[in-house]
Amino acid sequence: MKSFRLSAAALLVPLALLASACSGASAAGEGSNTDGKGSLVLNVGDQKGGAEALLRAAGELDDLPYRVTWSTFTSGPPLLEAVNAKAVDIGSVGNTPPVFAAGAGSKITVVAASHGDPAGEAVLVPKNSPLRTARDLKGKKVAVAQGSSAHFQLVAALAKAGLKPSDVQVTLLQPADALAAFTTGKVDAWAVWDPYTSQVLLSGKGRILTDGRGTVNGLNFQVAAPSALADEEKAKAIGDFVERLRRAQDWVYEHPEEWATAWAKETGLPYEVALASVKRSNGTRVPVALDEAAIASEQKIADTFAELKLIPRKFRFADYVDTRFNKDLPPSTTAARSYGKAS
Repeated sequence: MKSFRLSAAALLVPLALLASACSGASAAGEGSNTDGKGSLVLNVGDQKGGAEALLRAAGELDDLPYRVTWSTFTSGPPLLEAVNAKAVDIGSVGNTPPVFAAGAGSKITVVAASHGDPAGEAVLVPKNSPLRTARDLKGKKVAVAQGSSAHFQLVAALAKAGLKPSDVQVTLLQPADALAAFTTGKVDAWAVWDPYTSQVLLSGKGRILTDGRGTVNGLNFQVAAPSALADEEKAKAIGDFVERLRRAQDWVYEHPEEWATAWAKETGLPYEVALASVKRSNGTRVPVALDEAAIASEQKIADTFAELKLIPRKFRFADYVDTRFNKDLPPSTTAARSYGKAS
């Protein structure tokens, strides 16, 4: 793959569109069952370059038996706020936003899962940094987005190195601000996710200190509003929508270059970055069952953040799970897909 270099300013524009696990959102209207013509409406929360782009590229929007209203969010937490407010019926998030939402008492229900390679979840350092292991982060300033999948990856990486979050200077920054701080040397490291990881690596501005392999569960979720699940027609539409996403994920693995092209066009990412991210993490996801192992893994995240006082209470993650759409999916521990050395 050819190399290229971009300025920090050039990085900011496309990357600001792609926060996949934390902050800000567009407004979503209060959910309703039908449109003016009597067609069932499914209100879907999305992120730039997310489910809508994926389903369209895979041809899964061609024969919908209902109408989808899309609301775009910059990341998981605000999307789940909209689910809680019944403004969104369903949306995709990473492994940590549901923990923060449930910890805050939000009305959310996890209904589907996928398991991918967590190599894109990484703690990055500048290319010429003297830091070589996670233990070297002691006393250093690390940027991370609160409540993101990267937040838990950072906590887990520190724990594996025998450190606590209090041993480092955690700087809570959203991705655009964190990128600026990282490229100007205001922080020593940045805990983040793909495609940011791929963007920084291919720009030549940083390297991976440690990634999520062996520390995080690699799970992503579809999260629905309990009120939508209680409605027979909407629940049927949610089941259909989840199946389409599963087929689309299979399509991504089989067509990485085609998806990278569509993703790059949708988000403004360079094609090389999109393809690298697909092969490192995005395309490796396997639809899996919401089983006891997945629930136990998420419970560990919940307990960790509760002990750190980063969420206000302890709770049972199982109370926020609905397994009706599991069907005959493989276990959540099923190995992620791989593109070999390219991934």
